[in-house]
Amino acid sequence: MQLLECLNRLPVTSVAELHRQTHIPKPSLIRLLQTFEGLGYVKRAPKAGGYVLTSRVRALASGYHSEPRLVEVVGPLLDALTAIIKWPAALAVPREGAAVICYSTTPQSPLALLHSSIDMRLSLFTRALGRAYLAFCDDDEREALISMATLTDNPENAAVQNRRALDATLELIRRQGYALRDPKVRTVSKTLALPIFDAHRVVASVGVTWFTSTMSDDEAVKRYLGLLQEVASSAQISLSQSGATIAPVPAQ
Repeated sequence: MQLLECLNRLPVTSVAELHRQTHIPKPSLIRLLQTFEGLGYVKRAPKAGGYVLTSRVRALASGYHSEPRLVEVVGPLLDALTAIIKWPAALAVPREGAAVICYSTTPQSPLALLHSSIDMRLSLFTRALGRAYLAFCDDDEREALISMATLTDNPENAAVQNRRALDATLELIRRQGYALRDPKVRTVSKTLALPIFDAHRVVASVGVTWFTSTMSDDEAVKRYLGLLQEVASSAQISLSQSGATIAPVPAQ
């Protein structure tokens, strides 16, 4: 499992890099890779000098059902959005003091920066997806999330030390109805994000990411805010009708 996780981090991975990350002896790595190759989960990439996963690995996750209804509802909406605007879109939920991406259209986007963003942990204080959730959850959940975030080693979470500035940012997000990424973080791109509600409370956030060089924040809001609002509205209707929700973060 360590080996599969390591192979999933990069498009092509060498034996030397697999050994460095997993500490599995190289002879054992070779045997494991040969086994995976025989089962169809891995193939060699001779020109790149390493190994790559095949599409067969998707079958390993076919029985995984975390946040099933949420992904079932929002995933197709984001797929349709990316088909229109081409930029990648993502769905995130709060988990252990971070906003964790549970669905992404990166594979469908011709403009994606990353190989994959699934399970990426984003700061609640600097990233648009995190801010959009934190601004709209209730006070008790917000304080619990902030407390959990302070226990993590993400340097971006240092932003919580200036609580007055953080509260002002969250209030602005509530007034305007959307969040943007802190301009000092990962400056090559930007993200616009909105909360997703069910019948009772915020359950997730969705966002679109674009290259900073292609347009300003104002232009992105003008182009994509309405489309994201349609996604959020459609998702809320479906989630409310089904009664599906994600359990609130427990207080610590």
